[in-house]
Amino acid sequence: MKDTAAAAAVETPVTVSTFDVSRHPDTARLVLSSPKPPGVREEFVGVVRKAFRPRASGGGGGGAGRTPPARWGWALTALQTVFPVLQWGRTYNFNLFRSDVMAGLTLASLGIPQSIGYANLAKLDPQYDTSVVPPLIYAVMGTSREIAIGPVAVVSLLLSSMVSKIVDPAVDPVTYRALVFTITFLAGVFQVSFGLFRLGFLVDFLSHAAIVGFMAGAAIVIGLQQLKGLLGLSHFTNSTDVVSVIKAVCSALRDPWHPGNFLIGCSFLIFILATRFIGRRYKKLFWLSAISPLLSVILSTAAVYATRADKHGVKIIQRVQAGLNPSSASQLRLSGPYTVECAKTAIICAVIALTEAIAVGRSFASIRGYKLDGNKEMIAMGCSNVAGSLSSCYIATGSFSRTAVNFSAGARSTVSNIVMSITVFIALELLMKSLYYTPIAVLASIILSALPGLIDIKEALSIWKVDKMDFLTCLGAFVGVLFGSVEIGLAVALAISFTKIIIQSIRPQVEVLGRLQGTNIFCSIRQYPVACRIPSVLTIRIDTSFLCFINSTFIKERIIEWIREEVETSDEKARDRVQSVVLDMSNVVNIDTSGISALEEIHKEMASLGIQMAIAGPGWQAIQKMKLAGVVDRVVGRDWIFLTVGEAVEACVTMQKGTALEC
Repeated sequence: MKDTAAAAAVETPVTVSTFDVSRHPDTARLVLSSPKPPGVREEFVGVVRKAFRPRASGGGGGGAGRTPPARWGWALTALQTVFPVLQWGRTYNFNLFRSDVMAGLTLASLGIPQSIGYANLAKLDPQYDTSVVPPLIYAVMGTSREIAIGPVAVVSLLLSSMVSKIVDPAVDPVTYRALVFTITFLAGVFQVSFGLFRLGFLVDFLSHAAIVGFMAGAAIVIGLQQLKGLLGLSHFTNSTDVVSVIKAVCSALRDPWHPGNFLIGCSFLIFILATRFIGRRYKKLFWLSAISPLLSVILSTAAVYATRADKHGVKIIQRVQAGLNPSSASQLRLSGPYTVECAKTAIICAVIALTEAIAVGRSFASIRGYKLDGNKEMIAMGCSNVAGSLSSCYIATGSFSRTAVNFSAGARSTVSNIVMSITVFIALELLMKSLYYTPIAVLASIILSALPGLIDIKEALSIWKVDKMDFLTCLGAFVGVLFGSVEIGLAVALAISFTKIIIQSIRPQVEVLGRLQGTNIFCSIRQYPVACRIPSVLTIRIDTSFLCFINSTFIKERIIEWIREEVETSDEKARDRVQSVVLDMSNVVNIDTSGISALEEIHKEMASLGIQMAIAGPGWQAIQKMKLAGVVDRVVGRDWIFLTVGEAVEACVTMQKGTALEC
């Protein structure tokens, strides 16, 4: 058999090795004989097949005791995939239903006043409640047993701040509502698309650190916005940055204002926070914190009605429409001058809503010991918002505070969402007109009571301790939201996150490896100083999954620099001079033409110095492209491609007579 390494040396002169090809380990041949990896087309088809034709799980979802015919099996599996209720509904019993009814009623007592407050934050009338239709849709499509669907403070702020820049709700409330419903529809479509095409990674663009900073900044902004209701101010700014809000408050305080608003708001804020403290201190009294917002609304409404405080400057809701809202399908504006702005706002709201919902769902799923399907959650959440947009609802998602109450109340399935939805519907029909005298200050206090949970100082300090770059992302999101806007905060967080990724991609780790004595394990000599190098063999590991145009030059220059330094500083004795270099490419999953060119230049440099180059453990895509580019046959040689670093080093040592494998 002809030595391919010697053949490669014809173009670039190098000392021809006398390595015995017959001793090449059989495991090393596996690298070159691996099958062709799937291409882009095959992977795309696979994603589509999984999305639209899911395979049945282990036991088959047919029915009890009988397997459905093959022609109906796919349809049944598809239905069970889209509607998980068809799976868990078969084992549902009265005991579970009783627990869900209690949880749903408790949830409704919290959800009704919260929904009114969050609608006010979104600059919508109180009757535009997202706690009726979206929870019903999620109940039959969602996979989380504990999550409670409804409005949340952050998304409400996003909508009000971004849509107000397009249309002023005070000037044109009809167009404002239409745009909110349009954004809700588009957000639902985006969420369904994310789930169908397995695009859940888009949600991960917002890192944990970015979310911590964003939530904290948004909480402070929301709190400052509530000063309008808490102080009973008539005129306020639409801007969300802290400077504009403080200026608006200082300007408004020059006008006459009634201290009764502040007294009512602060009194019930203290009441809600006190009941929450009692509920956390005594677990059996969790229901007290759940019903405290509803009690606040009832007591404050009765007090204002009895004292006629609205005649003395206390701001009240006044306009309340009873009953379920009519269809809003005719109000959607999918074409026209606002389409692009609506789409931009929708995709931001969709990602934020999914991030919060999936984080909440996974947290409680891990406590109960089951796995949440992220893609199904996206589809369920998207369908809920599409249905909500057609029934005068704005964007709904999983609320952490409500989910915590649902979990503590003993919810066992999504039936608790159905019970909550029915209860809220009855309240809309019978009780909404009685909220005419509800003071706006109480709604502000309900929203303010939910904000401390959004500010996680302990987690921010932990991020600072673990990763300073992550803390910079957290701080950027916080400052951007606080002093700019919600969009600026998100943009800053994403910019810092991507900068971090690019920096790490441009300058990946390139490590010199040594062997742990008595083993065949090779590791970084910087991380493990006890590891020792093999004489005359330089082993280098490339720590990047993609050797490409963005990092190939850095890696090439780093490796060549090391080789030249080794050659220049080597002793006069031949056995101490570097004669072989092993490139550990076990972390390199893929490679592009720039990476291949870098390998060729590294080999050329080694050949000019009379050094043999070996490659160990290249990834599936990488070795396939190296073969297609001729690097394997024309440059390195088939006999110098190995499965492991140990095999490559052993081959290099065998080639060098008189060199021992020991350190």
